[in-house]
Amino acid sequence: MMNSIVTSETSGKPLLRIRNLHCAFKSSKRCSLFGPRPLIHAVNGVSFDIQPGEAFGVVGESGCGKSTTAKLILNMARASEGSVQYRGQELTGLSDAAWKPLRQKLQYVFQDPLGALDPRMRVLDQVIEPLIIHQQHDNATRRQLAEELLRSVGLQSSQLGKYPHELSGGQRQRVVLARALILKPELLICDEPISALDVSIQAQIVNLLQQLRSEMGLTLLFISHDLSVVRHLCDRVAVMYLGQIVEMGPARQLFSAPRHPYTRALISAIPKADPGARRNRIALIGEPPSPADPPDGCRFHPRCSLATEHCRQQMPDLLADRRGHATACFEARIPVEEVA
Repeated sequence: MMNSIVTSETSGKPLLRIRNLHCAFKSSKRCSLFGPRPLIHAVNGVSFDIQPGEAFGVVGESGCGKSTTAKLILNMARASEGSVQYRGQELTGLSDAAWKPLRQKLQYVFQDPLGALDPRMRVLDQVIEPLIIHQQHDNATRRQLAEELLRSVGLQSSQLGKYPHELSGGQRQRVVLARALILKPELLICDEPISALDVSIQAQIVNLLQQLRSEMGLTLLFISHDLSVVRHLCDRVAVMYLGQIVEMGPARQLFSAPRHPYTRALISAIPKADPGARRNRIALIGEPPSPADPPDGCRFHPRCSLATEHCRQQMPDLLADRRGHATACFEARIPVEEVA
């Protein structure tokens, strides 16, 4: 069943438009020794828009489909169904040749900076490489642009000739950012870009992303399980659970007045700066169901204290109020004055 959503956010001309996106693939593990491999429903009916210049966050537990959604957008994984449009151009089904010019405008920042870099190449050469691939500028200009960009993301001139293993995790992530930005993209997809870093370094990278967004007019799709970072960085947020968006809306409104039981539980677990502050943490029941065998009806109902028989039998649509705050929950309490 497709999650429907009609909001003021989707009525303009977005930079990126995702509609009814699905991704299913066979598991590497069999049900039994000679049995069939089960079908994994990683993404199931995801729809959202991202406006130019916006920072859009996607949050949820591990395995909820956040990273798969990002990879579907950039054709790093194949969609089973649905549409991905960039400035009105359909991206699903494009050939590799048709994708090449688009990759200048749509860049991806991986979770593991060491794994994303070539261990045999010096830092400066890795940032220059995209300019060579896309045949931009002469050699002298390429070097100048790469040096300037690496310094702008906080690296010293003495570090540009080093190999990735000679740098710290935070420095490597800055190199990955510089390599993604050297082609001056419009959209930067950041897939858990700070999860492998120390907390102090995480703050530096998040502040750097804010600075770069302001200076370069970047549009961000920021994927994370860290809600405190997303609240700080993003304008709008989508909460995913078991391959579906269960709540989406302006970050300030979603964090101050969450409506879906799952969102409330996630937000209640955010650490507070004051260790003595009172916390009303909401404990979820059990573990997320397997994406190979999702429950009928609302996928969250086995863990939800508000679930009714209706929830167990029918999947709720993602419906929005007048302010663009959308929720997929039969039991969500929406103020009457905000109902669309």
